[in-house]
Amino acid sequence: MNERELLVDCLRRLNRSGVTYYLTGSMASNYWGIPRTTHDLDFVVQLPVSGVSRIIQEFAGDFYIEEAAVRAAFQPPNQFNAIDNRSALKVDFWLPKPEPFDREMLRRRMQVTLFGEPAYISTAEDVILHKLIWNQITPSDRQIGDAAGIVAVQSGGLDMEYLRNWAQELKLTPGLERLLSGEIKPKNT
Repeated sequence: MNERELLVDCLRRLNRSGVTYYLTGSMASNYWGIPRTTHDLDFVVQLPVSGVSRIIQEFAGDFYIEEAAVRAAFQPPNQFNAIDNRSALKVDFWLPKPEPFDREMLRRRMQVTLFGEPAYISTAEDVILHKLIWNQITPSDRQIGDAAGIVAVQSGGLDMEYLRNWAQELKLTPGLERLLSGEIKPKNT
């Protein structure tokens, strides 16, 4: 099973589960920007405690997923994962934090079709901002390169007011302006 097949499989499972979710991370930046290889998937899931058994049931069998880890995700760092038994690829699930930006990302998620499957995905602007946040936590050429790739591909279609307002709120303005000015260029893949 490759990353594309795994993505489609996970989307089907999440759609069946009825859990509110969106795709984020490298696969979302691949959608909006310049694609690169990745070896995991990242989803944000709005998972009530009552939904834990649904997630476990949907991913049981083909995935190694621990119920205790899913239940532990209700505390920081608000994350659990599932390992695909067929490919050993990892799927990371993040619960949204109660912070304004996390709530806004969930509110703005978009429905698209990925490889024939309905999917919810974070917006291009939110992926850029999220990549800048992660780059502050753990500086990485991949994070900033992904963000630059989205800017390069989406340039005229980005909501600049939204980007600049949230960049100011999240203290990301210098990094965003470097991206928007073209100072930071996307990497060739």
